Amino acid sequence: MPVNAGVMYTKYGKMFGYMPYFGFQAGLFYTKEGYQFEYNEDNNYTYTIEGAEKAVMEVIELPVMAHMHFDFWNMKIMANIGCYAGYRLSIERFPGNTGYVDESVAHSFIETDNRFDYGIKGGVGLGIIFDPFEIHINGMYKHSFSSLYEPDHYSPYYYRFAYPSNIIISAGVHFQLTKRSGMTR
Repeated sequence: MPVNAGVMYTKYGKMFGYMPYFGFQAGLFYTKEGYQFEYNEDNNYTYTIEGAEKAVMEVIELPVMAHMHFDFWNMKIMANIGCYAGYRLSIERFPGNTGYVDESVAHSFIETDNRFDYGIKGGVGLGIIFDPFEIHINGMYKHSFSSLYEPDHYSPYYYRFAYPSNIIISAGVHFQLTKRSGMTR
């Protein structure tokens, strides 16, 4: 989904008092994510949940990540890894060619849906420095440890799990709130 907006705070520091390449990031994001089941050609069937082959969810997310950077010239190379917690605010379910989504669940969660989300997030990026702001371009991978729904929603004998994962490409403007220090000017 192309919607991913947020605010991040980055605190740089020196590890062991002399390695100025590290820090941490924390933030708040609003994003949209979803799923779409693939057509099974062998069985001539597409799996559905409540008649939906596709769903889009609005999510609030709180990431906390370890941050590493290396500054050179007026640029920086960055890497992040950490965890996140999220809450799914809303859902919109779409029927496929053969499905039907009941109006009572088309825009609402049901008791077998998991609204809380948590997992790992990490990535790499490039920053261009124009004091007092920076332009960052990042590629992130996010993997959830929380299934979209209860695994026994369909049958108490056959569990089905759905752990979403996303690749996020983003660009942003970062403002320097204090004087730059470390391996920089």
